[in-house]
Amino acid sequence: MTTALLTDRYELTMLDAALASGLAGRRAVFEVFARRLPPGRRFGVVAGQGRLTGLLRELTYDPSDIAALRDVVRPQTRDWLTGRVPQVEVSAYAEGSTYAPGSPVLTVEGCFGDALLLETLVLSVLNADTAIASAAARMVLAAGDRPLLEMGGRRTHEQAAVSAARAAYLAGFSATSNLEAGRRHGVPTVGTTAHAFVLAHPSERDAVAAQVAAHGVGTTVLVDTYDTEQGIRTAVEVAGTQLGAIRLDSGDPVVEAPRARALLDELGATGTRIVVTGDLDEHAIAALAELPIDRYGVGTSLVTGSGAPTAGFVYKLVAIADSDDPAAPLRPVAKKSTGKSTVGGRKHAWRLPDGSEVLRLQPGPPVAGAVALQGPLTTYDDVRGARATCAAALAGLPGQARRLDAGEAAWTAALEDA
Repeated sequence: MTTALLTDRYELTMLDAALASGLAGRRAVFEVFARRLPPGRRFGVVAGQGRLTGLLRELTYDPSDIAALRDVVRPQTRDWLTGRVPQVEVSAYAEGSTYAPGSPVLTVEGCFGDALLLETLVLSVLNADTAIASAAARMVLAAGDRPLLEMGGRRTHEQAAVSAARAAYLAGFSATSNLEAGRRHGVPTVGTTAHAFVLAHPSERDAVAAQVAAHGVGTTVLVDTYDTEQGIRTAVEVAGTQLGAIRLDSGDPVVEAPRARALLDELGATGTRIVVTGDLDEHAIAALAELPIDRYGVGTSLVTGSGAPTAGFVYKLVAIADSDDPAAPLRPVAKKSTGKSTVGGRKHAWRLPDGSEVLRLQPGPPVAGAVALQGPLTTYDDVRGARATCAAALAGLPGQARRLDAGEAAWTAALEDA
């Protein structure tokens, strides 16, 4: 199946009219940016470029797609679309980079008609993946050096779960419970057991024994189905003091985690780790920072963007030629709408040595040592490269940006001569 119809009908409405008027063949530039960050957020992490690469390769109109457009566009437009592959150049920030309001995280340049075909697909991918990566990055900062496990597959659409696991991993999560994310994107996978497994056995001891027999003493045992203290004692009695980990999924971790650590140490299981799951977000993780917890499992909050399910990116025309001549100059265009104004002209983004970000209408660097933020869209899904990019970006965040309390964006991407 192609990705051609994963779009908004208004793209085809515009294309149909643009072909009729002669506008469709003119060179144009569109930019993707956010006017503002989600309320209270101080920075964002852009993600989805790796996934977008593959989806754009599938953006072509086969006979079934054309048939579906019979009552949508004119016959001439269907002819124009048949077998068409959009001829555009796409540049973007490196996946895993931090961004701010105004950052042109992705730029599309090509004929107006082709560029229209990309809008919905680009925005759906970047808005969703960036929302997850940005939330995950805040959780990573809150967790410090403690690993985070993504466990949200049962709380969202089945395909959204896969992309969410990928976005969380590139932002710094250690692993996911989603097996398709492991197969499709190479994200490490983990899995324990549910309360149903314990309840299905004649006793908790039988359940632990079955798990250890299958997976060895290094497994992670869920200990709070009945009584947490007895569950811990049973797990250590069955698996021995080399038990890999226990999982606490209920109760107040502020109370339960110290009790569990003390009991494990008393039983001689000093190396057994404690994994805490259950309705965690970045604020809860930060509140647990001083407790004897070794790993966190995060589900619902992660896959819903921790209160910000979209990044708020928009796809706006910023320049267009006045003729079909490939050499025709590009004329800047801008909206003047109240609250939704834009800045005309193709922007070039640079990271300055002090960590701030500046935009220029000219391609050259503004000062010595400035680093270009935009480059060609990757030709393959490099999630590990994006993970390294994000780790470096988070390490370089100013102290103000690392705070979890609500505040203004730590910086904005502003035109240097605006």
